[in-house]
Amino acid sequence: MIITRTPTRVSFCGGGSDLPAFYKKHGGVVLSAGLNRYVYLSVHPYFYPDRLICKYSRNEPVNDPSELEHPIFRVLLERFGLNGVEITSTADVPAGTGLGSSSSFTVGLLHILYAYTGKYVSAETLAAEACHTEIDVLGEPVGKQDQYAAAFGGLNVYRFNKDGGVAVEPVIMSPEAKERMEGNLLMFYTGDLRSASRILSEQSQNIAIDSDKEKAQLEICRLTDELHRELIKDNIDALGPILHAGWEQKRQLAGGITNPLIDKAYEAALATGATGGKLLGAGGGGFLLFYVPEHRHNSVKNALSDLAYMDFGFSRGGSAVIYVGDKPKRS
Repeated sequence: MIITRTPTRVSFCGGGSDLPAFYKKHGGVVLSAGLNRYVYLSVHPYFYPDRLICKYSRNEPVNDPSELEHPIFRVLLERFGLNGVEITSTADVPAGTGLGSSSSFTVGLLHILYAYTGKYVSAETLAAEACHTEIDVLGEPVGKQDQYAAAFGGLNVYRFNKDGGVAVEPVIMSPEAKERMEGNLLMFYTGDLRSASRILSEQSQNIAIDSDKEKAQLEICRLTDELHRELIKDNIDALGPILHAGWEQKRQLAGGITNPLIDKAYEAALATGATGGKLLGAGGGGFLLFYVPEHRHNSVKNALSDLAYMDFGFSRGGSAVIYVGDKPKRS
């Protein structure tokens, strides 16, 4: 048996600039952190050597990878030509909550398939191949930030070049400042699961044809660079106002990014001590993130008591093989 563990992520600023409609024209930049909330995959030889089974929210026993209904399982198992395996996926958070778990799954699955076939692979290769799988092969209208955050983990700036290349730059901070930054972040679940595809499709189209929305995305990129400059000076309190400014711009990019429930919770958090925040992911539901000075934590938690609070921290690394057992011999 082999087990991989792949982090989900929190995107602080720059989301949307990783979409091809934007970065091919302007270049893009995202500042994000991997989370210690993970997607786990395990692979083991299946009892039936001429069949395979994939287990996630359902079980799919099939005779051939081409018969799988789960699109990512299907295309990657077909690509690796694997049969006679049992693969199981579990996660600390559900899909559709804005933490990039779908791309964490893709990265983790690639990692475990490479490991099972005896091949070492770099974080850069995992990220690039996950992007290729989701965007080019499956035609998903997504960007590149989630795959890179899952593969690399940690706190990084990702720069999306016009030619499609991606540069990864760690955010260098003192350990004390990074720890205080983690401690001042609160996350609440709105309870709404949603698909990002529709919102991201509309956002890409809007950026391409609407100059005001293009300007809003450019301002988000400027804020991302500003946040990077402040964090490397250990000015963690700059995060709140920049999160707020970025959220104000993001709300303009497409319909369905926010709703009355989200707006009400956001205003309640600001009124009780948060200095800024945002909805994570494409929008429409999932997790709300806030920067809150420590002495105001209880006030904000009380104001948002109707929402589920989730404790979290930053991951210290990206996708990793965390267990390798003996491979059973077949007679």
